[in-house]
Amino acid sequence: MAKLKKPDRTLDCLGLFCPEPVYRTRMELDRMKPGEILEVWADDPAAERDIQSLTRRFGYEILEMKKNGAKLRFLIKKSK
Repeated sequence: MAKLKKPDRTLDCLGLFCPEPVYRTRMELDRMKPGEILEVWADDPAAERDIQSLTRRFGYEILEMKKNGAKLRFLIKKSK
């Protein structure tokens, strides 16, 4: 199994609630170049669904999503 590339940027959304995690994720991805990877940390229960919806809508790729208790970690590749 190939090792994932180290993220180019990290966004800490721990302690933030809807709509902040998805809004900040979108703003950060807008500033990034195609091919770059964003690591997002969130603990809002709605973040899992919201960030997955965001990536589908804008054509980004979730390379990895992990849950550890209430914490979520996403690795998102800006595809275009």
